[in-house]
Amino acid sequence: MAGAEDGPGQQPELEDDEAASCRRWGAQHAGARELAALYSPGKRFQEWCCVVLCFSLIAHNVVHLLLLARWEQTPLVMLGVVAGALLADFLSGLVHWGADTWGSVELPIVGKAFIRPFREHHIDPTAITRHDFIETNGDNCLLTLLPLLNMAYKFRTRSPEVLEQLYPWECFVFCLIIFSTFTNQIHKWSHTYFGLPRWVIFLQDWHIILPRKHHRIHHVSPHETYFCITTGWLNYPLERMGFWRRLEDIIQALTGEKPRADDMKWAQKIK
Repeated sequence: MAGAEDGPGQQPELEDDEAASCRRWGAQHAGARELAALYSPGKRFQEWCCVVLCFSLIAHNVVHLLLLARWEQTPLVMLGVVAGALLADFLSGLVHWGADTWGSVELPIVGKAFIRPFREHHIDPTAITRHDFIETNGDNCLLTLLPLLNMAYKFRTRSPEVLEQLYPWECFVFCLIIFSTFTNQIHKWSHTYFGLPRWVIFLQDWHIILPRKHHRIHHVSPHETYFCITTGWLNYPLERMGFWRRLEDIIQALTGEKPRADDMKWAQKIK
């Protein structure tokens, strides 16, 4: 009888717990709402400019690469493609680890522009699936503009003979650029469980790009592992080496800064 009497009295408390759980992460999280509101018209304009410039340069450079293609260089080109994908995966992990682990949204210029999306993503992981192509890829397009411009300059100024010698190297650089440019799009696909094109699912299933199940490991709090988000190929070996933990220990010893302190602060916001 005592249990029966306790039941109705506990109902409001259970409902409060459920409501609090729903607000713990996702679009209704207080920190997520505040971070989403920091996305500004100026930031949107920067992203539009970077996307247009980036894809214009990609189109220009791919035409020149196709015109210079020679069958006898195929083995070196294939090696360059794999090496470019590996390096892009490592760099995605390095940037992801750095932005997740260090810095603050309050930092001038880079805080709101570049660290903010990483803080929002941990407390609202599905926010990225609601971002359009421009918001998803704008920052990565900014990062690849300089190497794309440098490649375009070479195609305009170097002789055909020199370009033929440089061709395997330029294919490596171009593959690195392409994987880096689309890293956040690949990341978005790893959070998308409905409506993905079949070719994207095929690439994920064969682990050519970051698989959905693989990326879930990173989203177990406190988000301290599996940072590589392009292909994910390097996550396991880097984890076995303790690569990120060793870097964090060195930086903490030198600076006294605690890893993921700002990330935790935003996660704990309740108002």
